[in-house]
Amino acid sequence: MEKRKLENITNVIVVIGAGSIGQAIARRVSVGKQVVLADLRQENADMAAKILSDAGFKVSTTKVDVSSRASVQALVKTATVLGEISGVIHAAGVSPTQASPETILKVDLYGTALVLEEFGNVIARGGSGVVIASQSGHRLPPLSVEQNALLATTPVEELLNLPMLQPDQVKDSLHAYQLSKRGNSLRVMAEAVRWGKRGARVNAISPGIIITPLANDELNGPRGAGYRRMIDICAAGRAGTPDEVGTVGALLMGSDGAFITGSDLLMDGGVTAAYWFGELAPK
Repeated sequence: MEKRKLENITNVIVVIGAGSIGQAIARRVSVGKQVVLADLRQENADMAAKILSDAGFKVSTTKVDVSSRASVQALVKTATVLGEISGVIHAAGVSPTQASPETILKVDLYGTALVLEEFGNVIARGGSGVVIASQSGHRLPPLSVEQNALLATTPVEELLNLPMLQPDQVKDSLHAYQLSKRGNSLRVMAEAVRWGKRGARVNAISPGIIITPLANDELNGPRGAGYRRMIDICAAGRAGTPDEVGTVGALLMGSDGAFITGSDLLMDGGVTAAYWFGELAPK
């Protein structure tokens, strides 16, 4: 009888950030499961839900502001009412062109740490999560051992008070973004220890230029020439697609990736390699 009850429990995949990358991963890991699509803008969640529903997925939607603990806690409650949370895809964020340094740190750094903490409290045994970081985190110069530890383990509500994150230290949006994405990778590593105690795994993916609406904002923004140069010079000679990120996400969240946790997989077509050791290296 107990076994039958367990078999009837609904497995829930929570997708935070209803854009192209979140959808691409969800399509590969959510067959037969309940998908909860959460986005800051309800209309974005609704549009993504229609696409997935039309493809045969069972989907519900809700709003979430990842920079608000109360909002993230409400999302956790909404999802746990539906069943056991077996997967979390955190793909929400803002880019350097879209926001101020303060907003980037609040959404991309604090928001990710908050999501990892709250969902790490409820993730099911055997569950997995993936955080979308960025190649930008790999272009930040090395931090000290102490700085790494602070970004990885500082209590979430104290994170933005770190001296290294104050306005006199972080003066532009790109620097804020690079710090946030490096922080995401470090936070995933630290949280993998805690998630592991629940029998769950969590990893990060650091994509390069993936053609999404956010990437198009960058390509058409003030840094567009630099982004196009990255595409032209990198080994792949092109930008990536959400489906390619989806494939990596499926590996990390599925049984084939069962020995991978606390990792950050860089997939950027060779841009970072060219930045440190090739034609994109700073003069």
